[in-house]
Order: sequence, then structure tokens, then C-alpha cells
Amino acid sequence: MRRLDKGAPLRAAIRAAGLDIPHLAARTKELDPTGKGLSPAYVGFIAGTGKSAREDCSERAAELIAQALDQEVDALFETVFLTIVKSTSPRRLEMGESGGSATRKTTPLPEQLLDQRELSRFLRKSPSWIDAQIKAAKEAGRMWPGLHYVGRSRRFDAHAVLAGLREQRTQISA
Repeated sequence: MRRLDKGAPLRAAIRAAGLDIPHLAARTKELDPTGKGLSPAYVGFIAGTGKSAREDCSERAAELIAQALDQEVDALFETVFLTIVKSTSPRRLEMGESGGSATRKTTPLPEQLLDQRELSRFLRKSPSWIDAQIKAAKEAGRMWPGLHYVGRSRRFDAHAVLAGLREQRTQISA
């Protein structure tokens, strides 16, 4: 369910009922057949106006809130049949341009060698993860793919690193 008009009718109904968020949450607990109700935080997310406000909520939450306010669900919320939610995950999937299927957002590969900090940002891994991978490869008697020593500093070829990680992943899954 999606709240109407960014929650304005919902907030008006809360004021008209003479309730605040904690009391509305307590009222939902009284009306819920399971006795759980909704938490004050969840009711605040649904009724709020700030950055943490949510446009969507469960059908159960919408029904409990409407019942607690003695309103029809349709007066406060609308039914949503398809919702595309933007993920907050750093590894989010986005809609691709080809056929509308979900594909990973790709970052173009850099053409120059990277230092460890740049590689960790590119791979979205910590520098200590890279150190552990290099150490494990050394203990196994092999060189970590894409690693080049320039004097005493390490440089990485992003193309070779990704190819090596893909090969390692296929060996593990096989």
C-alpha cells in the first residue's frame, strides 16, 4: 500500500483523532488480533515527512492504521500492484538499457595501473581484503593476478585482477 499525497491525509486524520504517533501505535496494538500492533517507529516512518519517511507500507499496517483512526483504508492509502524500489545496497541492481532486465551497473575499467587504495575502491573491497588475497596466493605458491611490483610499491592491472577473480570464482563453484 502507498500513502496518499505523501501522507497528508494520514497526518490530518491523526490530528483529527487527537492522537500522536506513540498513541496511534498503541491503538494498533489494541486492535491487532495477534496483539502485536505496529511499533511507534514504523508508524512514524509511514506518517512522517522527513528523510526517513516511507511512501509504501504493508497492507496489514495500512489496515491497522486506518482501523485505529476509524477511517477507510482507501481514504489514506492506495493499492500498489508493482513497486520498483531503489536499493540502498552498494551492490544494487539497476534497470539495464537492453530489454529492461536487471543488470549490474558497470564501472568502466581503468586503463592505467592502480595503487591498492584505488583498487579497493574499484572492487568495493577493503585494502586488508586485498592483502589477505595476496598473502593466500603467495602461500599457495602463485602470484595474485594483476599484481605488479614497481620498486617497493604494488600496482594492479584491473583487467587481470578481474579475470583472475572470475577464474577463481568458477573454480570454487565447479
